[in-house]
Amino acid sequence: MTEDLIICPLCQSDACYKTAINENHYSYMCLGGGHHTNDLMKVGEFDFEQYESTLPELYKDLVVVDSEQRAWYPVVINNLEKGTVFISGNSVNNWQWTAIKTRIITEEEAKSLSNKDIKYKSDAKSIRYFEKDFIEASDYIGIFE
Repeated sequence: MTEDLIICPLCQSDACYKTAINENHYSYMCLGGGHHTNDLMKVGEFDFEQYESTLPELYKDLVVVDSEQRAWYPVVINNLEKGTVFISGNSVNNWQWTAIKTRIITEEEAKSLSNKDIKYKSDAKSIRYFEKDFIEASDYIGIFE
């Protein structure tokens, strides 16, 4: 499948990845604004009720529809070796990107785990908040390294 860097149709950032799903449809992930969508997620054509059934309310509240009627949702990055980036807050007027790094678990911690394949855990001491800056939050956990 092909992947291109394009100008985001939602926020006009130059850091939007357009990736082919098949011959006729693409997915989009904008690092500039921290939203994602695909050509199938169009208002009136997609089962949003099913899709949103597991999303936090804030993610549903922050959905944005572009000129092509595609619904763009905030991204969650969950990289086992680097960390997690997600939205936290209590309303569309009071939210931020939140980033938490992971760290390698200690031998002592590993002894108490039933799943011996686990090598990393979130490091609560590393949590940081970024005012509406997805790229900075992603960079903080090392996604671009």
